[in-house]
Amino acid sequence: MVGANGARGEVMATLGGEPARLCLTLGALAEIETTLGIEEGVRLAERLKTVTARQVVAILASLLKGGGRDEADAIRLAARATPDEAARAVAEGFAAAARA
Repeated sequence: MVGANGARGEVMATLGGEPARLCLTLGALAEIETTLGIEEGVRLAERLKTVTARQVVAILASLLKGGGRDEADAIRLAARATPDEAARAVAEGFAAAARA
């Protein structure tokens, strides 16, 4: 797998023992807003404080799709991640987007 392009906001993570590229694209952000039921006036950062495990898997899958994975592979890989791996990857994915 080719490394991450930091200028694009990509980050590499290890999920379930497998390297993975994540990227918070506009499409990924739209999917995450839908997953979390974010409406006008609701802040994403506040909503991320109270996510369920199912929502974390969906958020991680969205970031993996933004990094180039197809949907089935993204869901498979997100579901195999440990809770610690998933939390770290999601945090790093958002941080990389903020730096880009």
